[in-house]
Amino acid sequence: MNPMDIMKNLQNLQSKMGEAQEKMKTLRAEGASGGDLVKVTIDGTMEVISTHIDPIAVDPRDVKMLEELIGAAFTDAVRKMREILQREMSQMAGGMNIPPNLMGGL
Repeated sequence: MNPMDIMKNLQNLQSKMGEAQEKMKTLRAEGASGGDLVKVTIDGTMEVISTHIDPIAVDPRDVKMLEELIGAAFTDAVRKMREILQREMSQMAGGMNIPPNLMGGL
């Protein structure tokens, strides 16, 4: 293969990766638990964007339950975001199936 073609391909890949990183910031996934009593929204970089806790879920005598609901909602959001990112990365790669280890373990 021509070295110039390799460089051009690397530059295109680098550009696409930059675009993907920017797009990740705009993606959103909402996780819920306890029948939607607790909701957590994250972006594609796994940062928490918002949380919602229904007042009915707040029982000062059972803080452990609320902690578990928050954890479960976050886990649900991460699972959904992983699915979104896998789909987005696959589209970006032109339908190629990208191994998870190439996506940083997502």
